Amino acid sequence: MFNKILIANRGEIACRVIRTARRLGIATVAVYSEADANAQHVRLADEAWPIGGPRPQDSYLRGDAILEAAKQSGAQAIHPGYGFLSENADFADAVKAAGLAFIGPSGDSMRRMGSKAGAKDLMAAAGVPVVPGYTGEDQSPDLLAREAERIGFPLMIKAAHGGGGKGMRIVRSAGEFLPNLESCQREAKSAFGRDRVLLERYIESPRHIEIQVFGDSHGNAIHLGERECSAQRRYQKVLEESPSPFVTPELRAAMGAAAVQAAHAIDYANAGTVEFIVAPSGEFFFMEINTRLQVEHPVTECVTGLDLVEWQLRIAAGQPLPLAQDDIARNGHAIEVRLYAEDPDAGFLPGSGRLERLRLPPPSAHVRIDSGVVEGDTVTIFYDPMIAKLIVWDEDRPRALARLREALAQCSIEGPKSNIAFLERLVRHPAIVEASIDTGYLDRHLDDFIGSGDDAGPIAAAAAVALLQEEAATRDATARSGDPSSPWGIADGWRLGHAGQRRLVLRRADTRHDITAHGAGGEYRIEHDGNATVVAGARLAGPHLAETGLSARFDERGWRFRIDADARRILLHDGERRWRYERVPAYQAEHAGADGSGDQLVAPMPGRIVLVRVAGGDSVEQGQELLVMEAMKMELSLKAPRDGVVAQVRAAEGEFVDADASLVTLET
Repeated sequence: MFNKILIANRGEIACRVIRTARRLGIATVAVYSEADANAQHVRLADEAWPIGGPRPQDSYLRGDAILEAAKQSGAQAIHPGYGFLSENADFADAVKAAGLAFIGPSGDSMRRMGSKAGAKDLMAAAGVPVVPGYTGEDQSPDLLAREAERIGFPLMIKAAHGGGGKGMRIVRSAGEFLPNLESCQREAKSAFGRDRVLLERYIESPRHIEIQVFGDSHGNAIHLGERECSAQRRYQKVLEESPSPFVTPELRAAMGAAAVQAAHAIDYANAGTVEFIVAPSGEFFFMEINTRLQVEHPVTECVTGLDLVEWQLRIAAGQPLPLAQDDIARNGHAIEVRLYAEDPDAGFLPGSGRLERLRLPPPSAHVRIDSGVVEGDTVTIFYDPMIAKLIVWDEDRPRALARLREALAQCSIEGPKSNIAFLERLVRHPAIVEASIDTGYLDRHLDDFIGSGDDAGPIAAAAAVALLQEEAATRDATARSGDPSSPWGIADGWRLGHAGQRRLVLRRADTRHDITAHGAGGEYRIEHDGNATVVAGARLAGPHLAETGLSARFDERGWRFRIDADARRILLHDGERRWRYERVPAYQAEHAGADGSGDQLVAPMPGRIVLVRVAGGDSVEQGQELLVMEAMKMELSLKAPRDGVVAQVRAAEGEFVDADASLVTLET
């Protein structure tokens, strides 16, 4: 076994590897960019070395700087994590040439799987089922269009190199093919440096099921069962579970055998994932092999009781597989979701900023948290905006889903917006509960999972919380004063000549609620937006989010909320849904939006302009795409805020722009 290893990554995977290495008595070396100088993986490792600027190409993608850090620190091996250089065959070869162990498959195995086209041909030759399509090197648009006609529609265009949902388009008619081809090639070129694509038949209503495999340098290969990853949005996984509720024992055996066959076909050693697309009939087809550890590997660990990072270390050190196929036991059901800094109501726009509050459920036998940040850390614009992975385990799927709902209810993130509310609706949706979801379901039914109106009950509850807090603060201040019996210490809003009345303002998203409250001591009449709600018996109890509660009757309906509130905002949770309100000074004036009444198109976040579609003098319609921006590993389509004529384009292709920068102005 190694004495010291270097982790060539960041975030939660770096922290994950460091913790396993520490348990095995292995010293760890972290590397970090300028943006990550105070990151958790830097603090957790035994030593840390700087490797460059904040952009990935200036740091985590610099194999030379990482190898130099390994040499200077005396590390014997390099763990690549996932992403960055984890599937870079040249880097794996360079590590080996430097006399170090690469904790992953060989460069040769990576090259054979690095091209989706070559991988499909290889798997077909090995007898692994593949989807019909075109994988040739001739990439001329005319030939690709003819091949598309031969394969038939719908079909999928996929980047031949890379993964993570980048460079993929579904095309349903010949007229849509060339525009989608150009967009796919451009995105593939930007993300992976190569614009080669392949075409394949699109399987309607498919499941995405993957098999975790392991091989060693002694010619052995086994699988550790399947993970279901069918809950996806734009090809990005949002919920993973093991075992799959769709897979029968017979299908599991067939897919497991095919996955092991695929691993043997490329002499695979270390951790890998064989991904299959599965038709409703149960017919399955090879998609690709991810030659690294997957983000969702914890669900496999939870049901097998194995530490897959430890297996990686042992195999890289030359040891044989720790167990044989028949020794692999699986128990219970595990589910994982990823908490992201993103705004689902704004097209899942990635966010960034300081985590002013980060409350996650405590780890237990049923709940696992994998995270690379703590409260006070910053989600930077330069990397993936994932905050944490939340993994739950229980004896069966219904219990695991119940655990997940409870764990999500205990989560609270302040600072950048998050996808927690989206996930809470997801795990209660019939498509998840009944295990009927396919890979396109979320994109077809996204309105089921985002956006929600303000209900009278939660608004009245938030107002009651604010009123009770004000009354408690007034009582405390009066008790500490020199006149504890002063009538001015009664916070009921009473004034000479009229009944007690208080005004407060709450804002949820872009909606302002002006509220008039009558009463005190937990007995109120709350008037807002033309509604009136009678609140009776309102009481607060408990010091923490998981314990603090508001219980009251709202127009005689009993309702209990968990609350997390301070002078600036109020978070309510009724066990199924959450509502977040900002407290606004009651007499603060409203200001016009920063967009100048729709006369400007501004950058929603920092990023690089990759395409400008208009010029000064062009007439545009509301919703028309004006520019394409690349930010936080994704392309964003920026559209006209209204009909009009372009007065000025203020950004050029290739230019890096700041958040809120004016990109296009329209004539007034």
